[in-house]
Amino acid sequence: MAKRVLAVLPAFSLFFYVLLSAHAVAQTSAEQKALTIQNVFAEGGITGRAPEAVQWSPDDTRVSYVLRDDSGDHGELWYIDAGTGERKALVTESKLAQLAPSRDKITDEREKERLTRYHVPEYMWAPDSKHLLLMPEGQLWYYDLASGTAVQFSAAPDPAQDPKFSPDGKLLAYVRKHNLFVHPLSDNGREHALTRDKDENLLNGEVDWVYAEELNVRSNYAWSPDSKEIVFLQMDETRVPTYPITDWMPTHPKVDEEKYPKAGDPNPTVRLGMVGADGGKLKWLSLTQDNDIYIPRFGWIRDGIIWAEVLNRAQDQMDLYFVDAHSGKSRRVLTERSPDAWVNVNDDFRILKSGDQFLWSSWRDGHTHLYLYHFSKQDPLGDEAQLDRQLERGDYEVLQVEGLDEDSGTVFFTCNKGDPRQVQLYAVKLDGSNLARVTRDDGTYAVNFSSNGKRYVETYSNAANPPQVEVCGIAGCKPIWESRGVENYHLAPWKYMEFKAEDGSTLYGQLLMPRDAAPGSKIPLIVSVYGGPAAQLVKNEWAGPTGLYYEILAREGFAIFSVDNRGTPNRGQKFSAAIKGQFGAIELKDQLRSLDDLLGQYPQLDRSRVGVWGWSNGGSMTLYGMTHSDVFKAGVSVAPVTDWHNYDSIYTERIMGLPKSNAKAYTDSSLLKAAGKLHGSLLMVHGTSDDNVHFQNSIQMIQAFIQADQQFRLMLYPNKTHGIAGPSARTHLFQMMEQHWQRELK
Repeated sequence: MAKRVLAVLPAFSLFFYVLLSAHAVAQTSAEQKALTIQNVFAEGGITGRAPEAVQWSPDDTRVSYVLRDDSGDHGELWYIDAGTGERKALVTESKLAQLAPSRDKITDEREKERLTRYHVPEYMWAPDSKHLLLMPEGQLWYYDLASGTAVQFSAAPDPAQDPKFSPDGKLLAYVRKHNLFVHPLSDNGREHALTRDKDENLLNGEVDWVYAEELNVRSNYAWSPDSKEIVFLQMDETRVPTYPITDWMPTHPKVDEEKYPKAGDPNPTVRLGMVGADGGKLKWLSLTQDNDIYIPRFGWIRDGIIWAEVLNRAQDQMDLYFVDAHSGKSRRVLTERSPDAWVNVNDDFRILKSGDQFLWSSWRDGHTHLYLYHFSKQDPLGDEAQLDRQLERGDYEVLQVEGLDEDSGTVFFTCNKGDPRQVQLYAVKLDGSNLARVTRDDGTYAVNFSSNGKRYVETYSNAANPPQVEVCGIAGCKPIWESRGVENYHLAPWKYMEFKAEDGSTLYGQLLMPRDAAPGSKIPLIVSVYGGPAAQLVKNEWAGPTGLYYEILAREGFAIFSVDNRGTPNRGQKFSAAIKGQFGAIELKDQLRSLDDLLGQYPQLDRSRVGVWGWSNGGSMTLYGMTHSDVFKAGVSVAPVTDWHNYDSIYTERIMGLPKSNAKAYTDSSLLKAAGKLHGSLLMVHGTSDDNVHFQNSIQMIQAFIQADQQFRLMLYPNKTHGIAGPSARTHLFQMMEQHWQRELK
């Protein structure tokens, strides 16, 4: 197919400078700025639109990012030189609008959520650091930074996904229509298919929904270091049941059948394959005789040797395999077991340049920590890997390995050492010495390291200050972007609190009180809950639009409270696994115990006017609390799981096990059978195109309430997904919630 060439004319743009000056102007008025639901949930909000798609160039000298105005209509792709701080536009506004348009313009809600939720890149660097790949609507454009021209490599009607350059920069691989393709970057190169399956149930190198959502898998193929071969995961979804997602807006509704394994359902069967970059016969690699497994991570140790992690269906055993790519022979070299909990899947496995050592993280001593292993470089399959040492230890969680500077023998990782409400960057030597905190201030840091581990981009915030972005190294940090200031909004401070669970565990809470409550008056209280294993609420970080919404409620006279019960993450194995085998009872017990303690400490809080609300697992906890206690006068449940038979296999079985082996717990945790015990005024909310927590959950709950003769309110958001995203929908939802609290708790 002929290639199209797009000339990019040199242009001087004032956009970046105008944008910077707009959010850098000092606020001169000391008057309190108005805070409304509309301006909180508007595009960009009150703090501005942060840089998007932040990436390091492969030569580790530049950080690139997309900077747009609040609306998303105007933006440019910029870079900052990590050494000098010099800034320059890589792709100007007119060309970015064509080659990487704002995702706000996407009308397909499910596709928009897929791109944002799973951080699908808008562009990527070529290995030579002189070219970019841009991917508007799945079409691939190869952009020359020197000449300002973009060459289109694909114009097929079906979009390309997950493109990757070969390490030598000569080839480009991608997935299209469930198959792998390779396209040479030479002028006369033509694409060729590496796999040719016609069956829609076979995904070659493509990631299905449940792996992406619950195992954080972002790609299912990898180039060999010599650019000659590709290892990939084939997923067979033939036996995976489907769920119908209906678009109700056309005159004749459209139905999309989503492959979605629920608890106890058949999962995709998976196997590793290998194929040459020039095509040819596929080779299937044998790992284990068990077919009911997950393969969440794999890659190359070196040319000819592959590594793969295999997780059993119960998710309490992870095996690390080394595989000879040519003979197909494999050996299990390490086994991680967690019989009373589960094994966490992460990206901490790192092969060192020496070729005979790797990093591994484990919960084995009760907290997630880092371990260094070695193996035979000459014969990797000859024996099991051997533990050299544990690199650090203590009563905290390593959250992620962030970078590795092998020249200095330093591992960089984020953790919550000293305070589980914070995230800090730490460093430790590979010999286990010199454990030290790198980041400066209390709060929460997210970091993105260069490939050589010598510099990083940090995004920092705390509860009182919105994010700022800098690029940092030994010589210090250089600013990239800073939020608009919030000083003139005069935000009230959160009070951090501690409670005790019945087993003695510390539970962390936070409270926001109204400033202008009349002396002697009673204050209504709203409890914000999540309560599940995927998120914690009580953190020293900027809470974004939802936190500002709580400020609005506080100005209206409400107090807001949250506590992280046992079962929430980042507190160690015992704390997280306290809910193993059940959902609801232990979490509610911790919530009510903490709430009772809070009400005792603050007698001005009105015990008779307590509301509760949550989203997703928090929506389930809201329903559980309103049907298993009489504490709550009102509640809002958004996108709840109402019966754990309805939710996906990986998340649910990790906690509950298989339905056939834990039937009573599934029955006991079902909210459907508890519908008749509803206490308080309930508002239930769901997006009709939710492909995560299906709308089916609310439909079943509605029927249960009808049969139990229980009145409630319901709001549906047509075609909205799990996040009910977008300014109009969010403004509408949070205004409706505000009205609900005013009506029921005032």
